[in-house]
Amino acid sequence: MVIGAGPNGLVAANLLADAGWSVEVLEEQPEPGGAVRHDREVDPEFVSDLFSSFYPLAAASPVLAGLRLEDHGLRWSHAPSVLAHPLTDGSCAILDRDVDVTAQSLDAFAKGDGDAWRRLHDVWQDLCPDIVDALFTPFPPVRATARLARRLRAAGGLRMARSLALPVRRMGEEEFSGDGGRLLLAGNALHADLAPESAGSGGFGWLMAMLGQTYGFPVPVGGAGALIQALTRRLESRGGRVRCGQRVDQIVVAGGRAVGVRTASGDMVAARRAVLADVSVPALYGELVDADHLPSQLMDDLRRFQWDFATFKVDWALDAPVPWQAPQAARAGTVHLADGMDELTRFAAQIAMRQVPDRPFLLFGQMTTSDPSRSPQGTESAWAYTHIPHEVRSDAGDEGITGSWDATEQERMADRIERQVERFAPGFRSQIRARRVLAPPTLQALDDNLRNGAINGGTTALHQQLFFRPVPGTGRPETPVAGLFLASASAHPGGGVHGAPGANAARAALRRHPPGLVRAQRLLMHRDRTGRRR
Repeated sequence: MVIGAGPNGLVAANLLADAGWSVEVLEEQPEPGGAVRHDREVDPEFVSDLFSSFYPLAAASPVLAGLRLEDHGLRWSHAPSVLAHPLTDGSCAILDRDVDVTAQSLDAFAKGDGDAWRRLHDVWQDLCPDIVDALFTPFPPVRATARLARRLRAAGGLRMARSLALPVRRMGEEEFSGDGGRLLLAGNALHADLAPESAGSGGFGWLMAMLGQTYGFPVPVGGAGALIQALTRRLESRGGRVRCGQRVDQIVVAGGRAVGVRTASGDMVAARRAVLADVSVPALYGELVDADHLPSQLMDDLRRFQWDFATFKVDWALDAPVPWQAPQAARAGTVHLADGMDELTRFAAQIAMRQVPDRPFLLFGQMTTSDPSRSPQGTESAWAYTHIPHEVRSDAGDEGITGSWDATEQERMADRIERQVERFAPGFRSQIRARRVLAPPTLQALDDNLRNGAINGGTTALHQQLFFRPVPGTGRPETPVAGLFLASASAHPGGGVHGAPGANAARAALRRHPPGLVRAQRLLMHRDRTGRRR
C-alpha cells in the first residue's frame, strides 16, 4: 500500500507492481499528482501548472527513464533557451543547452567569463555520471561515492571539493570577473532555501546550472499533470489502483509492524506486506504513526526538523508575450528576477529576519514559450513564485503584510510581485487578462505535504542532507516501524521531481519481500481454498 499519489508515491507503486505486488495508492485530493498538477482555472483557454513546472531532475533521473513513460503518452517540450537572468539596465545572462551560446552571453559581461563557464562545464562532464548515480540511489551510495572520489581527485581533489562547498557568492567571485556567470549560479542556488552566503550553495547552484546546461528545463506537453497521467496509466496497466478522495488519518501498527491504515471515513485498509508513505516526516511521525510506537530520540530530533522557506505564487493569463526590456529573456522558459547579487543577498537576509521582502526574488515561468499548447497563439501562460518566511515579524515593504494571508494581504503581495516584474518588463501589467493567487495556506490545502507552502520537503541546507535527512542518523527509507517506509521528499535525496525517494522506498520494501517470495506467497494464496490471506 502507498499513501499519497504524488510523483514519489506513484513511482514507488509502479516499481512494486513491476515486482508482482498488488498495489493500492490512497490519495487525499480528488485527483492524483501531489505538487505536479495543472488546470484551466485562471482562464479556460490557458493551461496553468498549480505548483511545479520545469523538470531538469526528471530529465536526468534514471528512475523515471527506466519506467519508459513515453510509452504511456508522456512527451517533453523545451523553450528555445533554458533560463535568463535579466538586469534593469537591459543586460541579460542566458543559460542555453548550447554551451557556446551560454558562454557568449557571459562574455558580454566580462571577456573571458565564457571560457570560465566552459571550464566549469568540463568538470561537470567528468563528474556527471557519478553525481547522478549518487543522487538517485539509496543512501549511502557506496559505489557511486567511491567512483566520484576518484574523479574528484582527477579534477583537482580537495580544491574541487572546496569549490563545491563554497557559498555561491564566493564561488562566483572566484570563477567569474563579471556579473553574468555569478548570477546564473546564484539564481539557481536560490531555487532552494539557500542564501548566497550559505555554505554549499555554490555546489547546489553549479549542479542546477549544469543540469540545465545538459538536460534543459523541460516541461510535459499539455501541462505538468501529463507526467502524473503517464505514471498512473503505467501503474493501472500493471494492475495497480489509485483511489482519490481517501484521506489516511492513521497508520495501524500491531506487534511493532505496520499492518494497514485507517481512513478519515473510518475504513480499515489492510496492507499485507508494507506501507509506503509519500508524506512529510512531521506528518508521518507523531501524526499518522502514534508516538508510542517511535523511539523518544526520534521524536526529540523531529522537533529540530526544519522546513524550507514558505512560498507565494501568482499565475497569469497574458494577452501577449512578456515585454522584457532585455529581449533575450523572451526566449527563456525560466527567468530569474533580481537586480544583481546584492539584491539576492538582501532578499535572503529579509527572510532570515522574518520580514516579507520588499523586492522579492522571483522565479518566473513562461509556459507557452516552453510548450505552445499551453495557451492561444500570441498569448502567454505565465507564473511567478517567491519565498517568504513561515513566521512573519514585519513587512519590509511597509504595506502592513502580517502573514495572516487574508484576501487583502494576498492581493497586496501579488501586486508587489507584479511591480517587481514591471522593473524588468515595463508594461507587463497591461498584458494581464486574469490572475490567480496561491498563498501558503492555499498551497497546503491543495497538497498537505507543502506545509505552509514549503515545496522541498525540508530545508536543503547541509545540516539536513545525506545522513541528516530527515533527522540525524537516518538517510534511508526504512523507519523504526517494521513494514513502514518513507517515500517522500523528506527522505534522501530530497525535493524535486525525480522519483528517487519513492524508488528507494520501493527497493527497500522489496528487499524485505523479494520477488521470488512474493510469487510463492501468491501461489499459496491461490491454492488456499479457505480464502484466508497469508
